[in-house]
Amino acid sequence: MSLGLKRGTVQLEPHDKQWDEAAIQTIKKLKSILGDDAVDIQHIGSTAIPAIKAKPIIDIVVGVTDFEEIMSYNEQLQKEGIFYRGSDVERQLLYVMGDMEKDIRTHHIHVVKWNGTEWKKYIHFRDYLNDNENMALQYQKVKEELESKYADDRVAYTNGKQDMIDIILNGK
Repeated sequence: MSLGLKRGTVQLEPHDKQWDEAAIQTIKKLKSILGDDAVDIQHIGSTAIPAIKAKPIIDIVVGVTDFEEIMSYNEQLQKEGIFYRGSDVERQLLYVMGDMEKDIRTHHIHVVKWNGTEWKKYIHFRDYLNDNENMALQYQKVKEELESKYADDRVAYTNGKQDMIDIILNGK
């Protein structure tokens, strides 16, 4: 299984069933650390959509009721290789896993308010693409076009996907 990319780069790979297992193991680890302070934890993003290619980085969403409670686990999470990276995105905390010395990321863990707007968007997006293969393949096409243009500029790649993501989330 190929897992991980140098931070800032883009490389899409065909779905790998082992991504699902990696997500399950990470979710178990998070549940064992966070306990009841994590209301729900789910595998999201393109690695959770078997019909399409994805960057080999596992996306996990953790639904919580209190960000401060989660922050109190930062030292324990770090001992398990889960590093706090801040809240670049409004109303979210980001944690990463991977080889920090080589600047390789294998997991992005998004902590959001459970059942809030961000939670619902992550879950709806994954479920919609898993239920609508034609739209999933259209999304993959956009991703492939962006990958060919922005292999070394993940910010531009991510920004380029936003219109398609908005179409999917808005059900048009």
